[in-house]
Amino acid sequence: MNAPLYLAIDVGTGSARAGIFDASGARQGLGVAQIRIWREGADFVEQSSDDIWRAVGEAVRVALAEGNTDPTRIRGIGVDATCSLVVLDDRDGPVSVSPSGDDARNVIVWMDHRATDQARRINDTRHDVLRFVGNVISPEMQTPKLLWLAEKLPRAWSRAARFFDLPDFLSYRATRNDTRSLCTTVCKWTYLGHAGEGGRWSDDYFRRIGLGALVDERYERIGTRVRPMGERVGSLTEDAARDLGLPSGTPVAVSIIDAHAGGLGVLGATLDGIAPSNDTLEQRLALVCGTSTCHMAVSAVPRFVPGVWGPYFSAMVPGMWLTEGGQSATGALLDLTVRSHARARELELEAAANGTTVYAILNDRITRLARGAGFPAELARDIHVLPDHHGNRSPRADPTLRGMVSGLSLDDSIDGLAVAYLATLQALAYGTRHILDALRAQGYPTTTLLACGGDAKNPLFLREHADATGCRIVLSAEPEAVLLGSAMLGAVAAGSRATLVDAMGAMSRAGKIIEPTGGSVRAYHDAKYAVFQRMHGDQMAYREIMSRS
Repeated sequence: MNAPLYLAIDVGTGSARAGIFDASGARQGLGVAQIRIWREGADFVEQSSDDIWRAVGEAVRVALAEGNTDPTRIRGIGVDATCSLVVLDDRDGPVSVSPSGDDARNVIVWMDHRATDQARRINDTRHDVLRFVGNVISPEMQTPKLLWLAEKLPRAWSRAARFFDLPDFLSYRATRNDTRSLCTTVCKWTYLGHAGEGGRWSDDYFRRIGLGALVDERYERIGTRVRPMGERVGSLTEDAARDLGLPSGTPVAVSIIDAHAGGLGVLGATLDGIAPSNDTLEQRLALVCGTSTCHMAVSAVPRFVPGVWGPYFSAMVPGMWLTEGGQSATGALLDLTVRSHARARELELEAAANGTTVYAILNDRITRLARGAGFPAELARDIHVLPDHHGNRSPRADPTLRGMVSGLSLDDSIDGLAVAYLATLQALAYGTRHILDALRAQGYPTTTLLACGGDAKNPLFLREHADATGCRIVLSAEPEAVLLGSAMLGAVAAGSRATLVDAMGAMSRAGKIIEPTGGSVRAYHDAKYAVFQRMHGDQMAYREIMSRS
């Protein structure tokens, strides 16, 4: 049988993944390879584009082997990645973005907050462009990072021939065609995708913030050709084909950000027997949860939500405006909660001995502990967490915020860790509820969360989110929904699907549905959500007191 298959490449924070899908969206193979990360203190996080490409090749070969796939059956390739910044010289070699000067470290990872001061100064301009990032640009976006490079590493700035968003770097490395994605440029670079035919950069914005050099060179280093996701950007070069174990000439799609690929992978599913339309899509929110969480909502008209990124035109679903909330640390915060506990090593050894995960053990502990409680969530009644350990992405849009915990005791047992973990899960769910409140205040009638990503494989994470938000949660029938979204891009680039919307309808399917619990459970979460809001007010009060010293 020689039916066409589509390859999806997804580069996350810690690993590269590859998935092979058929025309119906059924997965045929999966491969994963780890990526190296350098951390210098709390705010500097760096990677290597060469190491990322190596990991991509490894993951693709594993996926081909797992599916026993003939590489000639791959008819199209879609790529997605985190919105990290990649810097190359005029020979496509790496240029260091690191104070270390090591050229291998040429990627500023999305979560890096070195440009917090630059972001603050950009926000002080109150430029009209900022309306399309919720009026507050984040240090996780690219123009603050570019300004940091220009100011702090002028030699690297002058050596750089190309500044890429990581998804666009991957399509460039695959094809050597320097075409940028409407998704990446609109969402992370302030490109105005709704302006004129195909969008434009704002000369005044770049001059105002101190990056007028990019205007003078007519944006050659950040992209002069911007195209919609899924369009064919080019074909695999011989070198790239050799790296990936695929035939040269295989079509490659214009790229997409990883969270947005997850949105494509879940939003198009038929629910309650009803195929998606503009009206039904506005009632849905894609909850793409991993190291961080993105909250992706679309609308037929632009909706400006203070402190929430967007609206972005055609940045995910063609022809619709995207609004993107988010939490900078979700899976990362859960990992920290566990790793920093006195019993972390004991828990890790138990998980390894039993062939399970620390989170599965903690979930089981909570189930056992809850036998004497009215309901499991109640175990964390007296422990409250403000989960802004890495700042607040939205809706407060304040990268300087920090996490808080109230209710600590001297209990250092694994049971105590389980309750602290539960309280952290609840806090993350309240963060999602806060974002939903902001969206609803601007007209989003959200009732359904479609979840994907690593955290969506945790049943307790999902249960707390359903109960805390009052929304039903729908899982994708395909657990690897981010990869599925990228495979849709590959199908469009290959010409197998006429449009991205066609691919969404044909390749995505709904799976398990989790309904929220009402009654006393809802009342409990309402009370804890009030504490969640109060903790932010308390932190601001503490800052005010300390500012007088």
